[in-house]
Amino acid sequence: MDRRAFITVAVESLIAAPFAARAQQIGNKRHIGILSLGKAESAGDSESSVELLRDLGWVEGQNLIVERRYASGKVELLQPMVEDLVRRKVEVIVANGTVASLAAKRATSSIPIVIERSGDPVGAGLVESLARPGANITGTSTMSPELEVKRLELLRELLPSAMRFGVLVNLRNPLFRSTRKNMEQASRALQMTPIFVEVSVASELESAVVNVAREGGKALIVNADPLFSTNFSLIARAAQSYSLPLMIELQARLASGALVSYGPSVAQLDRQLALIIDKVLKGARPADLPIEQPTMFDLGINLRSAKALGLSVPKPLLLRANEVIE
Repeated sequence: MDRRAFITVAVESLIAAPFAARAQQIGNKRHIGILSLGKAESAGDSESSVELLRDLGWVEGQNLIVERRYASGKVELLQPMVEDLVRRKVEVIVANGTVASLAAKRATSSIPIVIERSGDPVGAGLVESLARPGANITGTSTMSPELEVKRLELLRELLPSAMRFGVLVNLRNPLFRSTRKNMEQASRALQMTPIFVEVSVASELESAVVNVAREGGKALIVNADPLFSTNFSLIARAAQSYSLPLMIELQARLASGALVSYGPSVAQLDRQLALIIDKVLKGARPADLPIEQPTMFDLGINLRSAKALGLSVPKPLLLRANEVIE
């Protein structure tokens, strides 16, 4: 090879090298999808886990592509959305909540599914067991055997005379078929009576709150169902009209009109979810990863709501709270 030819080849190699490296980097990007029944603007949980993935070396836009699908409370959109993710060949589907997880399970038996905060993944038919999920599914659950009892005990502390209370039930969420029995048992133990009010769409929520008040309910429990979370401001306004104290699961909604929040630590669940996604991206089989359950719980008290309702919050309860809104 003469000198001119050698220089030409060398220059071409130097020019091509960065592009080859960049092409290799793009080709090495991993691809995940997020599926949720909620709205994009209220998706702090899934987005927190994406942020936590940065600490594990997965940076969106660099070595990670994230496809987001939010159904804004419309259950009928979940199936076509997850089928689109399957067509796009995402490597992991992160499904927020039980309803979205069931849609993902119907769509694929091969792509790993990481369920996020399913209340009862076994009872809903998502997995075979918490310890050994089986198939292509793993993730996190908000299920805790003592959770329902603890919530009712907190209600009794705040409202000693409240013997009847309402519980919103989303008919489209199979979780409540399993948790209803737990709620009934916990209520009997405390000599309380639940008023289950069933809804399936947002337009039924206001009348559901009215029904609780008419049936003598002295408080309303609102679980972390995407339908309720997405429309929480509507529920809070209706409850305020009837001076109904709200007990909720998600502390993030506490400042929006609830009296008390009690549920699994969101920070812990987000960390657990990010770690599971990291393991799956690194080759772990979902069937071999146990469903992670919460071990930490957060209590929040809204003193502004208490004042508006004319309630006095016991000092021992305030001292136990992780968050107090004054």
